[in-house]
Amino acid sequence: MNADPMANPAHPHARVAPWIGDLVAAALIITAAAVPFPEAEFHPDGIAETLLVAAPAVILPFRRRWPIPVLAICLALYGIAAACVILSPGIVLATAIAMFGVANRSTRRVTLIVASSAVFAVVVLSLFASLGTVFDPRTFQFAIVIAFASAAGDATRSRREYIVAITERAVRAEETREAEAKRRVADERLRIARDLHDAVAHQIAVISLNAGVASSAVDARPEQARAALATIRSAARTVLGEIGDLLEVLRTETDDGEQPRSPQPGLDRLDDLIRQFGAAGLAVNVRVDGDIGRLDGASGLVAYRVIQEGLTNAHKHGAEARAHVLVDVGDDAALVVVSNPVLPAAARPNAAEARSGHGLLGLRERVASVRGSIETGLTPGGYRLAATLPLASSALDTRRENP
Repeated sequence: MNADPMANPAHPHARVAPWIGDLVAAALIITAAAVPFPEAEFHPDGIAETLLVAAPAVILPFRRRWPIPVLAICLALYGIAAACVILSPGIVLATAIAMFGVANRSTRRVTLIVASSAVFAVVVLSLFASLGTVFDPRTFQFAIVIAFASAAGDATRSRREYIVAITERAVRAEETREAEAKRRVADERLRIARDLHDAVAHQIAVISLNAGVASSAVDARPEQARAALATIRSAARTVLGEIGDLLEVLRTETDDGEQPRSPQPGLDRLDDLIRQFGAAGLAVNVRVDGDIGRLDGASGLVAYRVIQEGLTNAHKHGAEARAHVLVDVGDDAALVVVSNPVLPAAARPNAAEARSGHGLLGLRERVASVRGSIETGLTPGGYRLAATLPLASSALDTRRENP
């Protein structure tokens, strides 16, 4: 992006080439030197004096590289002309242009100092022109022209800096929008990954376990094999339906641009979840203390996912095909615990690795999203997954106390 659109020749407000401005200034200075002054005694007489009042036309183009030295030379030429009893508007015009260049390329503090010094120099040097007193109108005219040139140069510099500032601000805003868009895409990818895992993980585990049962019992225990195949069929139908619902949510957009959310499970569907695992061969003992209805909204969804993930891991990696679920709803928070016995250490070489997969990682993110905490690990009684979830009312009170 071009920070200065005025530098583009195709821009409708692009400034003219510098040499054109120099030619115009030189033409005005030379014309002022050649045209007779209203008062003949102040008109340059001879080639030397004419060259003196026309000299700024040659010096002025260097003001872009050396603005203050060029201004000083113009003031010196003005003083020499005044000492020679010559007054030429061309030198005053050159001094004003040089003053504009200084203000356009310096800070405001430098501009004030240089402009004050230039005005003072013009007033003092005008005394040598035998104009009578410093209160001669022409002296004030010259000083006002220089002061006006410094103000115009400072305004031009301020406008240029303002344009650069708003351009940089626009660039930063665009970069911020891009970063925000990338962050939202990353968050959405994580959400989709969590939802996909929650939708299929435990059903795939059920299919895998029952496939093993069916393959081993197909000859000796055909009834058990048929029951395992029926469970596989039911789990496959369930997971296909959940994937279809998830894809429908991803493909559909509401009028306000937000994606619709399908009904999310909560603890009101806990009995159905326990029945699913019971049908898959996992005996689950459930204990509920307190009002389970207080776990609603986001906390209820997270509590459901904690139990689902814990029972899935118990079914896949636990021993004795049993697990225990505790839901303890207190005044400010709820404790959700899933525990199950495990095989002896010698018989479970990869148990720790199995317990540290994507499921627990996504579960930690879900629990953190509601400002809860989670603990996992082996205990003397087996493996324990425990999550502490703040209730909706207590979380709201916390946000009010700590805005």
